[in-house]
This record gives sequence, structure tokens and C-alpha cells, in this order.
Amino acid sequence: MNVILWLILGSLLVAGGGLAVFLWSLRNGQYEDLKGAAQRILFDEEAGR
Repeated sequence: MNVILWLILGSLLVAGGGLAVFLWSLRNGQYEDLKGAAQRILFDEEAGR
């Protein structure tokens, strides 16, 4: 029974850490320009040189 409690506690800690990292990335603007990165990969910047 103790093992199940430790696994539940561990999974809650991992999930909380993932949520904290996700919220941190939202606050720092990680998802501001989703289309820009998709467009930049399609066009070669060195083609004009």
C-alpha cells in the first residue's frame, strides 16, 4: 500500500512540475509567434545572396 502512495505522490510532483514549466513558458512569450517559425523554415535566407 505504501508503494501506491509513493507513486501517486511522485506522479503529482511530476505533473505539477510540468504545469509549472508550461505556465512559465506562457508568461515568457514562448507561444507568441507560432506562424513565424513555420514560415521561416520554408524560406531559405541564403537564396538571395
